[in-house]
Order: sequence, then C-alpha cells, then structure tokens
Amino acid sequence: MSWTGGKDGCYSCYRAMEDGHRVTHLLHFRNIKRPGSHELNPEIIQAQSEAIGVPLIQRDFHSYEDEFKKVIIDLRSQGVRIDGAVFGHIETHKQLVDRICNELNIDLLIPLWKKDSEKTLMDILDSGFEVVIVSSKNSLMGTEWLGRKIDRKFISDLKRYDTYIDPCGENSEFHTIVTDGPIFNKKIVITGSERILKENYWHLNITGFKVLEK
Repeated sequence: MSWTGGKDGCYSCYRAMEDGHRVTHLLHFRNIKRPGSHELNPEIIQAQSEAIGVPLIQRDFHSYEDEFKKVIIDLRSQGVRIDGAVFGHIETHKQLVDRICNELNIDLLIPLWKKDSEKTLMDILDSGFEVVIVSSKNSLMGTEWLGRKIDRKFISDLKRYDTYIDPCGENSEFHTIVTDGPIFNKKIVITGSERILKENYWHLNITGFKVLEK
C-alpha cells in the first residue's frame, strides 16, 4: 500500500481489504530533494502502522518510481510474495503507477480512480474514519484550517470559502492524516502541534500524540 498517512490512501487500503486483498506492508516515502505538502512527522506514520497492525516500510528518496520498484524487488529477494499495489489517487499520477506496476508485473489497484470527490469524502466519513487537516496551501487556504477535523460541515464550509477547491484536496490544496477508522485497532490522539510555513504550505507540525486502546 502506497502510504502518505492521508485519507485517500487510508480509505483505498480499507476498500482493498474489504475486497479480500491482504495488505502486507505500508510503504511511505519522504522526499529529501523536494520537501512539500505531504511532509509529516515520521513517528506519527509509524504510529498509524502500529494502530492498524500492518508493518511499515519508510524510505527517503529522490525518485518515487525508482525507489518504489527497488522496495518491491528487495521484498521479493527476501521471499516475500507481492502480487499487487494499492494507490489512493483520484485524478492524477495514473500513468506513473501504471508503468511501475507493469514493469514489476503486479496488479494495480486504484479504488478511488475517477470517483466524485465530494461523494468520496462522504464515503470516508460514513465508513468511520477520523481525518485531520495537516497542511494547507498558503495561497489558497489559511492557518485556520490546520488541525481541523473533517466532518460533514467541512464540505459546506469549503464551498462557502472557495468553490474551486476540490473537496478531497486532489489538486494539493490541502492534505490530511487519519487518526482512527475501521481498519485501526488503536486510536491516535494528537496532543501537541505547531504551525509552520514552508514551501508555500502551512504545516501542522505534530509534536505530541498518544496511541490509545479502543
């Protein structure tokens, strides 16, 4: 499972599991060449792995494609069977992930591909996921959105604020982290954070959190 910690990937993981696939690893990348909107405290990504109960592989990378393929090849060399990869994309990067999966000869699963963003967001909420905004594009959205839990009121508030912002943030307007949901055996509670402006994005730098039994 290609993993950023956000809602689209997390919900895609859930959908894949619901369809009978066994997710064996969460694969998380940190771009050391170009820090950007997905930047998160790596410890909270590890906490998600613990809460879900699926092992996490974390890598720094310069090329997503090259490193993704290298991770799969390394796993296979250890005798691990990898038949497919799951991605949370809705509108972007399909050519890239098509190419990766074709070259590795694995199945491509994109459960949310071309789905309506507003309906997808409602489906995520209806499934019981708890989602928090952890970054917002400075030129579009202010710091008041950081740390906000996404609920049904979020969609109406977003429409009033700017009708051109995609409800799922598919154009990188904002990014999220998931703290609980139906695939979580434990719950993450954020206990400390600070706001940081970096690379035209406001980030919620998570400085403290707890992993609690449910």
